[in-house]
Amino acid sequence: MNLLLSPKAIHALLEDAIERDITTARRAILVQILWNERFLTRSQLIARVGYQLGRNCFGALAWEDTFYRDMRVVKQAFRVVGLVLEYNRKKEKRGYYVRGQDALSIEFKQMIKAGAEEVDQRQIDIYRKLSPAARFKQGCVISAQLAML
Repeated sequence: MNLLLSPKAIHALLEDAIERDITTARRAILVQILWNERFLTRSQLIARVGYQLGRNCFGALAWEDTFYRDMRVVKQAFRVVGLVLEYNRKKEKRGYYVRGQDALSIEFKQMIKAGAEEVDQRQIDIYRKLSPAARFKQGCVISAQLAML
């Protein structure tokens, strides 16, 4: 099928599919995460997607199969725009990455730089008092919010 639709129309259709279908939602979130960040392992990606969609969004039993099926589609989505998604097994940079791309997208780097300019020492002191679990949760929330921009 060769439809000529505006990007806005395609986006509207995708948003509807994401709302209705957990598989589409998982895959869209995986693409969104990997578009901006690299060197994330399977467990890190599952945790990040699970934070947005719910703990068992990949299923309780066949979650590994579900994840790998999703990743095949995600890799295909990257190929469509001329990018190659691969997995690095080296210890220092383990995880999925886009060949030829930095660990963070230019947009993410700019957001981090802008955010760093807004941080004051009082915020840092409050953050240091949080438990590791609370810091992780806050990081996931921030990442999810940035991904929606």
